[in-house]
Amino acid sequence: MSYFADLTWNEWIKDIIDVAIVSYIIYKLILLVRGTKAVQLLKGIFVLVGTWAISTWFNLYTLKWLMNQMFTFGVVTVLIIFQPELRRALEQLGRGKLFSRTSVVERDVSDRINEIIKAIQYLAKRKIGALIVFERSTGLNDYIESGIQMESLTSSELLINLFIPNTPLHDGAVIIRGNQIMAAGCYLPLSENPFISKELGTRHRAGIGITEVCDAVSVIVSEETGQVSLAVGGMIVRDIKEESLISKLFEELNPNVKDKQPLSSKTPFWRRWRGGGQDG
Repeated sequence: MSYFADLTWNEWIKDIIDVAIVSYIIYKLILLVRGTKAVQLLKGIFVLVGTWAISTWFNLYTLKWLMNQMFTFGVVTVLIIFQPELRRALEQLGRGKLFSRTSVVERDVSDRINEIIKAIQYLAKRKIGALIVFERSTGLNDYIESGIQMESLTSSELLINLFIPNTPLHDGAVIIRGNQIMAAGCYLPLSENPFISKELGTRHRAGIGITEVCDAVSVIVSEETGQVSLAVGGMIVRDIKEESLISKLFEELNPNVKDKQPLSSKTPFWRRWRGGGQDG
């Protein structure tokens, strides 16, 4: 405590700024690796650090020697393991994107939604069934691994081809993370909500089910009617109009828009869209 007691106001402010900057950098790095395989690798590193701490505390010499040998080459190992994430961080830093949440994000979201809407228009017009899931803060790696991994840039042409009937990947969900189609043909949990309309089939129940277990957003195109539905938070809006769909997707996929909304507009969307063919 004597250290803090001897600090001047200038030193207090300097230390607070120092801690704040380091905390923000760590936060951005966590966001960078969230939802990737690097998360599991980080857990492994924490296990090794915990093992080293236990060996040091209980003076387990052999185990401590083994841990020290691993840490000797640990820096090189980490650089190799996290090479994709480090490259992406340096790339974003060079473009000025690592610490920015400006209109660049909004433009990326707009471009992504534009491609998705074009694909949905094509599919709905021809009554081609489709299920598109958008990952948000909760990672969907478990569901991504159930399908065919792609990691391709989102484009209307690719989305259309994925859902064309009688093709290998047409059955199942497409999962989108950011501006990438992560996987196609994915299996999703079906909703067990007893109040869902009996008219809805497996595709709609899967689209609702994924939004019940996480904060994902799903868009469903019916192969029987060509109607487009939107599911968020376990609720579904059927036959949603194009303008409403664009507005809601932009709101849900762009955190900057949601943060700027007044409290009065943050009512559940299924209440605001009561006229859009809501179920239940």
